[in-house]
Amino acid sequence: MRPSDLKYLWGFVGVPFIVMVSLLFNGYWVFFAPIVAFVGIPTMEQILPRQKTNHGEEMEGAKLSNKVFDILLYLNVPIQYGMLIYFLFLVTYVDLTTMELIGKTISMGIACGILGINVAHELGHRVTKYEQQMAKMLLLTSMYMHFYIEHNRGHHKNVSTPVDPASARLNEPLYLFWFRSIFGSYFSALHLEKLRLERLGSNAFTLKNEMLQFALFQILLVAIIGLVFSPITILYFLGAAIVGILLLETVNYIEHYGLRRKEIEPGLYEKVKPVHSWNSEHILGRLMLYELTRHSDHHFKANRKYQVLRYFEESPQLPLGYPASMVVSFIPPLWFSIMNPRIKRIAEKSVA
Repeated sequence: MRPSDLKYLWGFVGVPFIVMVSLLFNGYWVFFAPIVAFVGIPTMEQILPRQKTNHGEEMEGAKLSNKVFDILLYLNVPIQYGMLIYFLFLVTYVDLTTMELIGKTISMGIACGILGINVAHELGHRVTKYEQQMAKMLLLTSMYMHFYIEHNRGHHKNVSTPVDPASARLNEPLYLFWFRSIFGSYFSALHLEKLRLERLGSNAFTLKNEMLQFALFQILLVAIIGLVFSPITILYFLGAAIVGILLLETVNYIEHYGLRRKEIEPGLYEKVKPVHSWNSEHILGRLMLYELTRHSDHHFKANRKYQVLRYFEESPQLPLGYPASMVVSFIPPLWFSIMNPRIKRIAEKSVA
């Protein structure tokens, strides 16, 4: 790994560090993770320069052959489970105030969203079985295992079309999108798995059904938490998982908000282009989310590894980084006032 690649340690070390500060210390320190993630990082990103450089062919090959980039992802599995177990211990056996319980739950939820779902997203696109299994293990910590099916087989096919529940519509408030995307994605995953089984000559009521497997794994995890810790602990775990899910869905919201592929004929859309995803070259968000913010290239080639994702000049750029954009999206009128004029310019440019 070259010295310039040490920047990826920010995503690997930074997120567990800020979450552990909130878990280890009490009082107002329990809000250290959300304050850093959604105040500190957005502020710093407005100061630091954006980086739009791409790697040459030789450098890209070197990065792809360097296993350190993969190991950084793999280590998130024991780190995430270790923090989750510690969190469950704290909320069960340590005398905490209501404020401290809330702060620690939100902080664990940030880990569920970033180390759990976001890293699982990267691993879920890999072709090896062991990496895909690690993705499912991470998704289990947020009770969102169906994401593995819907994202890979549904979202990437239907992105930026009306049939994709994870593509936000123009003038759609974030809170309405949460409801539509969460439920729509789950039912889409059920349908996609049913179709897969039909192609194999099987029905949906079989243990070959991954949706059934995922449900059983998630029920088993909740049962284990209730038995090893306490029934009340289940509520804190589910609270952290919900925070992680809402963080994911907020990222989904900003990634494709208002962007639409042209319908060539009924039910048939143009190919996915760089213009169909919102991107950000703000460096801290890029590293914290393992380059997820170079989203256009991810949709161009879903299994392209995070360390070699590219910047496209024609990709629409968010005026703020992903963390700051997530904060702004919580205020729909402000979000619309910032984003809608940009979408209008993109539409006018595509017509011209």
